[in-house]
Amino acid sequence: MEQRHLGRTGLRVSRIGLGTLTWGRSADGPDEAGAAEQLKTFWEAGGTLVDTADVYGGGEAEYLLGHFLGGLVPRRELVIATKAGGVADPDRRSDGSRGHLLAALDDSLGRLGTDYVDLWQIHAFDPATPLEETLQALDLAVSSGRARYAGVAEFSGWQLAKAATWQLAVPGRTRLAGTQMEYSLLQRGVEREVLPAALDLGVGLLPSSPLGRGVLTGKYRDGIPTDSRGASPAMGAFVEPYLDEAAGRIVDAVATAAHGLAVTPLQVALAWVRDRPGVGAPIVGARTAAQLAEALSVEALSLPEEIRRALDDVSAPVHRYPDQDWSTL
Repeated sequence: MEQRHLGRTGLRVSRIGLGTLTWGRSADGPDEAGAAEQLKTFWEAGGTLVDTADVYGGGEAEYLLGHFLGGLVPRRELVIATKAGGVADPDRRSDGSRGHLLAALDDSLGRLGTDYVDLWQIHAFDPATPLEETLQALDLAVSSGRARYAGVAEFSGWQLAKAATWQLAVPGRTRLAGTQMEYSLLQRGVEREVLPAALDLGVGLLPSSPLGRGVLTGKYRDGIPTDSRGASPAMGAFVEPYLDEAAGRIVDAVATAAHGLAVTPLQVALAWVRDRPGVGAPIVGARTAAQLAEALSVEALSLPEEIRRALDDVSAPVHRYPDQDWSTL
């Protein structure tokens, strides 16, 4: 699998990443054997970037990944990315305090059974903590050797620009390597401010949910399959926003393109987001190794320019003031 530099750094990652959001969730994710099969399939296809977080499965996703390192897959051949700062508190979405973050990193390393992570990410912006304190935790993690590179997730455009600029302002601070945000043909909101900021400041984009929460595979065109995440009590609300009429038109266009290319809708949708400007590696989650193998088969596919433009047009988000040309107002 092709390797890419993440942002303006020396960190190289496979251009498809493996996500572990549902690992350790008995109802909606793979069991231990299934997770092991996914990781082995990914590694054998040349994949390196594995993305997890301290809150995935209440820590179980990290534990499973750590359990597989060494015996199933050599640690040195993976780029392990994890996150800290997300909290299971209805009154507080995130905790970006230095104390919480560094303690969380130590706990993650313990579950992963490794001395360092390749990419450590702040899971969400914390408005209750000064940003410079949050970012200092990244500097301490890197300077101590517990993390090789640092990034953020779920930061808005201004938040990302402020954080990345702060880190570049003084020599010795850790440059942000990446930012993880949802991005797909069904969700192009990052193109308004996040992606321009990332491109300007040399921060690579790691798209989450690149298949529109599974909707772009076409599986929901004729209803909600009983064995799908859309039918799951835990994940149904996650999928539902992308089952409207507007999304249906985009899914139909993807299916038409796939038919013309003799490939699957999944492959078309994933190739589109993989090759967008500024993208490092879409993070793909799967229920089975077979599903993951289909996603990994996109490596050989590059969309023809005319199909790419058609998909751009049918999925184009509406950006009005101040993004549109003011002279036309």
